[in-house]
Amino acid sequence: MTDEATVVLVHGLWMTGFEFLLLRRRLEGRHGFVTRRFNYQSVRREISHNAARLNQFVASIESSVVHLVGHSLGGLVVLQMLEEHPQQPPGRVVLLGSPVKGSAAARGVTNLPLGRIFLGRSQAAGLLSGFRSQGTSDRDIGVIAGQLPVGLGRLVGEVPLPHDGTVSVEETLWPGATDHVALTVSHTTMIFSRQVADQVAAFLEQGKFVHER
Repeated sequence: MTDEATVVLVHGLWMTGFEFLLLRRRLEGRHGFVTRRFNYQSVRREISHNAARLNQFVASIESSVVHLVGHSLGGLVVLQMLEEHPQQPPGRVVLLGSPVKGSAAARGVTNLPLGRIFLGRSQAAGLLSGFRSQGTSDRDIGVIAGQLPVGLGRLVGEVPLPHDGTVSVEETLWPGATDHVALTVSHTTMIFSRQVADQVAAFLEQGKFVHER
């Protein structure tokens, strides 16, 4: 084990993790973190399966502190891992636009022809119903929501305002969260935002976001 903190980034639905390039550069260059990208089959595998794989991935990291950052569905995978595999190294968690209460946009997709195929196995215990915890986590969990209503999600379902074009702010409210902040970013662009990167770093370093006064 090393004393260096590692940040594991977990991508969302239909992504691969390469989309985190700018976020990784900012966390590494501006804030000095070591980052790792976790890639998983977001459509072909259930959340529980991907959570087990994330657990194996984290176990392979030789760091005494491992932070977890999940975008959208990736945040649900992180929460599922902490629920089913709680013996993790210490570290903080940031959820980026994760529909912890379920996604109205995802429910809208299921009403379309082949919609359930489009969402794949991630819908069964996550995107439609949200994350249903059987316990509580003892770690700091921060939630970043977007409130720039630009995205395809609003075209397939009635996403309550304010929303990020796919997920509403209300859908991101996690009872176990330590802190929550809503920024003017869309669901997709939040992972490219410098402001989001700085807020992620602030929470990982201090356990709280920077709130405007």
